[in-house]
Amino acid sequence: MLLEVCAFNIQSCLVAAQAGAGRIELCVDPLQGGTTPSYGLVRYALEKVSIPVYPMIRPRGGNFVYDEDELEIMKKDIRTVRELGCPGIATGVLLPDGRIDVEILSRIVSWAYPMNVTCHKAFDATQNAFEALEDVITAGCSRILTSGLNKTALEGAGVIADLIAQAGDRIMIMPGGGVRSSNIAQLARETGAREFHSSALVTRASNHIADENEVQLLLKNIR
Repeated sequence: MLLEVCAFNIQSCLVAAQAGAGRIELCVDPLQGGTTPSYGLVRYALEKVSIPVYPMIRPRGGNFVYDEDELEIMKKDIRTVRELGCPGIATGVLLPDGRIDVEILSRIVSWAYPMNVTCHKAFDATQNAFEALEDVITAGCSRILTSGLNKTALEGAGVIADLIAQAGDRIMIMPGGGVRSSNIAQLARETGAREFHSSALVTRASNHIADENEVQLLLKNIR
């Protein structure tokens, strides 16, 4: 079992690594659901933690339909984090009708190579999870972060379980969205997932810093 912690700052990266998380999704701007972190933040995180760091590649908040200028920015950001030594990224692109943009996502996978590519929760903005799954596999991604097209992963546990069954060993399905130490064991039982995603925030952490005790409890409850 592996826990990925969504970190919005260097403090959360340090907490995640110290507490035993297996991977970090690094982004900024939590109120927008995460956008691309700065070069300096990515480089510093890589210097300070030994676990894999996957920067989010998302040039702005809002929808996941990007024009050519935005795609060029994404391409440059991907090249930058690859040169820094990141082993993977998290990103996602949709067509105006809400389906996965297979052509563009395939281009992103090629830009990122040899980094792994996680399709982030743009996936949950699609209308048909099982069609979207096949599209993401076709594009060449290695992982999908999803709450099963629901508000939380626990609410979407049934869909996630079906996605895992359909995916087989072709791609990793990683539940995320409202994943807490209080529900991760149930989520593991109901979905059969082997990787989980959580920000590990606590209510007192108004500055969006992960809580070390919560990370430890999350890990304890899936071991």
